[in-house]
Amino acid sequence: MGEAQIRGKSLAAIAKDIADGYVSLNPIILKKFDQDAYKALHQQIRQRQMEARAEKFPTNDIPGIRKRNLRMQRLHAAMFILEQSARERRISLV
Repeated sequence: MGEAQIRGKSLAAIAKDIADGYVSLNPIILKKFDQDAYKALHQQIRQRQMEARAEKFPTNDIPGIRKRNLRMQRLHAAMFILEQSARERRISLV
């Protein structure tokens, strides 16, 4: 695969959609991916996690805190699924 895509979107857009809750990553979606696509998606999700952590914490803004925590939770869950699927397929993500 040259540039891996899901439904015509780049992996960077997919990582953003995962964070926003529009796409749910699961092993069925990952079946189509080769080793390079796994690594690229892993890198994009990791980058989104760093961006989410770097955002200023919204003190005294309960909906803002909830939104930030949900974004981080979705990214963590997607990362876990990706790593477990890679482990099953014996793909090194490092």
